[in-house]
Amino acid sequence: MISVEEALALVLDLVAPLGSESVPLRAALGRVMAAPAKARLTQPPFSGSAMDGYWLASADHQPNATLAVIGESAAGRSFGGTLGAGQCVRIFTGAPAPAEGGIVVLQENVTREGETITLGADLDPRDNIRPRGQDFAEGQEFHPARPLTAADLGLLAAMNVASVEVRRRPEIAIISTGDELVMPGEAPGPDQIICSNNFIVGALAEAAGATVRMLPIAQDTHESLRTVFALAEGADLVLTSGGASVGEHDHVGEVAAELGLERSFWKLAMRPGKPLMAGRMGKAAMLGLPGNPVSAAVCAHLFLIPMIHRMLGLDAGHQTRAAVLGRDTGPTGPRTHYMRARLTEGAALPVITPFDNQDSAMLSVLAEADALLIRPLGDGPRKAGDEVQFIPLR
Repeated sequence: MISVEEALALVLDLVAPLGSESVPLRAALGRVMAAPAKARLTQPPFSGSAMDGYWLASADHQPNATLAVIGESAAGRSFGGTLGAGQCVRIFTGAPAPAEGGIVVLQENVTREGETITLGADLDPRDNIRPRGQDFAEGQEFHPARPLTAADLGLLAAMNVASVEVRRRPEIAIISTGDELVMPGEAPGPDQIICSNNFIVGALAEAAGATVRMLPIAQDTHESLRTVFALAEGADLVLTSGGASVGEHDHVGEVAAELGLERSFWKLAMRPGKPLMAGRMGKAAMLGLPGNPVSAAVCAHLFLIPMIHRMLGLDAGHQTRAAVLGRDTGPTGPRTHYMRARLTEGAALPVITPFDNQDSAMLSVLAEADALLIRPLGDGPRKAGDEVQFIPLR
């Protein structure tokens, strides 16, 4: 058996950043940029007022000064005249400043009578002007190393960028295997259960930025497996669930080998999820998850999501965080244990408390879990209050 760290390095070697495509800005939410976008203009394009008030030259900004109002500047309609000493312009938020080197005095800080204003005795030193290029300059690059957010799209729109170059979404073909499985909505026979793994891992893959092709359930025969594997043609990653162990009805490894699988590893020193298979099969990477639904979900968090991140050109490491234990826990033994756990607020760090029931078939526990508490292999007993590491699930 190999460690989780060794396995992660091996699965990441199976994939590489994918090519790119250009998409309209409206379709770019959640996508990962493959190249920088450059601002096509300067923002703001002029020095403008940050407040409603009166623009005046700095030399006229004197206590109790009286000035003549000779015009107005509004957003989209600037003042086109020339100001002399002792003159000012009524100005509104977002409107261009009539000239450089002036000050906007807030409207509540002046007294207006007809077409004149009088400043107060105590002057605000702030100029209340947004300088040209305060947000960004023409030619400035934007290339965040994360999926694009709504705020990012707003920035790109302001940069006058109509389309962006993004990584192609990885295409994941998902195959669940087993005579005992039927799809949700079907009536299971006396020896059958509902297939849930493909919905768990499919949702995780899509949330990570991939597109999912959910293939029919493969029965426990070589013929059925070959037929379903053929439907995965063209996928970047073939993801199987179940049938990767050593039982008489576990045929995934045998059929994958017939189809050219170059296996990287098979067993891991972890729980849940010891029987995990990975390698390359033709042009696609392959990841064979365990059949137990919780084991499949944990392995998807540890290996599938990093593989997708690598294909998108993102950081593919595990994003672990620190917490303190909420109760005593026993030793882990010869395998790293990823315990389903609940997080609560703590004084400095969150408090993490593992569930009592860690059965790898308990989906109800997984649904309640906020995190995977990492108990390293060979780790001894831990006391409540000890600092530990976890992987967030939400």
